[in-house]
Amino acid sequence: MNYRHAFHAGNHADVLKHIVLLAVIDALQRKDSPFFVLDTHAGRGRYLLQGEAAGRTGEATSGILPLAGLANVPDVVARYLRAVAAANPVGALLAYPGSPLLTAQAMRPQDRLAACELQPEEAAALKALFAHDARVAVHARDGYAAVRALLPPKVDGVRYARGLVLIDPPYEAQEAEYPVVAQAVREALERWPQATCAIWYPVKQRRSLQPFFRKLEGLPVRSSLLAELLVRPDDSSLRLNGSGMAILNPPWKLDEAIAPALPFLQKTLGEAGASTRLEWLQREGG
Repeated sequence: MNYRHAFHAGNHADVLKHIVLLAVIDALQRKDSPFFVLDTHAGRGRYLLQGEAAGRTGEATSGILPLAGLANVPDVVARYLRAVAAANPVGALLAYPGSPLLTAQAMRPQDRLAACELQPEEAAALKALFAHDARVAVHARDGYAAVRALLPPKVDGVRYARGLVLIDPPYEAQEAEYPVVAQAVREALERWPQATCAIWYPVKQRRSLQPFFRKLEGLPVRSSLLAELLVRPDDSSLRLNGSGMAILNPPWKLDEAIAPALPFLQKTLGEAGASTRLEWLQREGG
């Protein structure tokens, strides 16, 4: 696997993914009981926006950079921007926090994170980042295998009834990845039925995702929600026209929490022909 997220850190896909991630975690925090998060493709946790990789692609210029410092933004976007700022205590936007760092920043003392990363260099950086945080366990291993090994979660004798499984693979072999993701989600739900599962997916052409969505609809969940941001039409010849998050067993009123972000992101980050989608695949009682 050759993928390195440093080339894409802070792009429009990260913005959507992390807004949704933080909204889910905030919902989990509404109860006092602890929660557990499994991040299957965690990366290195922090990325330098002024580094060589990010500078080579410049993808943050159509993602986090236009948003930084904006006022009068939707609450859920403001929450995300505060979290990014918290990872930059120098007062300037030098680094972009990946999902494990955003998760750890939001966690309480009783909550736990297992962050998995297969690439040795990225895993070593992730271990260094969390070397002094006892709430976080870094696993240098395949994230899909970790679903079988780490769920249902039990840490230091404590069983976690609530939590999140975040699946965010690179989709290097895109068509081949979707069945693997769907199977991993099925295994996660079989082992931990009450978990929320959040799956990030790229959007080139929406219609090509229909087989994947049909697999998700067949999973044993109460409800499933799709949130998408396309920054250009999905018939564009560019590689990544947008992305989405599929949230299975979403927390109560998650759709209402993230809904204001989508038209704002479309207006702020989108080109001509940009669009958004917030749609239930399945809805409890529906």
